[in-house]
Amino acid sequence: MAKEKTFLHKKYDTEIKQQLKQELNLKTIMAVPHLEKIVINIGLGKAVNDKSLVTEAKKELAIITGQTPIITYAKKSNASFKIREGMPIGVKITLRKEKMYDFLDKLINFALPRIRDFRGLKPTSFDGRGNYTLGVNEIIIFPEIELDKVRLMKGMDITIVTSTSDDQKAFLLLKKFKMPFAKR
Repeated sequence: MAKEKTFLHKKYDTEIKQQLKQELNLKTIMAVPHLEKIVINIGLGKAVNDKSLVTEAKKELAIITGQTPIITYAKKSNASFKIREGMPIGVKITLRKEKMYDFLDKLINFALPRIRDFRGLKPTSFDGRGNYTLGVNEIIIFPEIELDKVRLMKGMDITIVTSTSDDQKAFLLLKKFKMPFAKR
């Protein structure tokens, strides 16, 4: 049983694909860049002293995305940061298909406008392989998170992975999704 497509996914299939094909002068619709996944990571350096922060971050990320995140563990010991190998130091999640489009819609239309003094995203944050990464300083920009229940302000890294290896094509794709980039 196929799940119904979200608004952003329908818009991509009906409008954005055709526009990108024409603008990029591509011969086939299969060559049009598309979103592959969105990876969200919350690093918790303060979890060294308080293990409950990891479970709190896991619950908050599950509320935001609708999917259960995994806990990441330290690969190496580092005495200067009081980190031992195998300690929980963060949570991450990979979103694909409808949950990915749903999260991107929520990020663009609800979360980013709630950032104080928001002037747009940096258009230079592409990694050279068509992937865009943005950092969010406060997790409370998402409407599902209740400010009263947050003990420690956490930030997150959001990486949007596209099918293209060209930053310009990826920029154009995200621009079509109405990603609020700052003027160059």
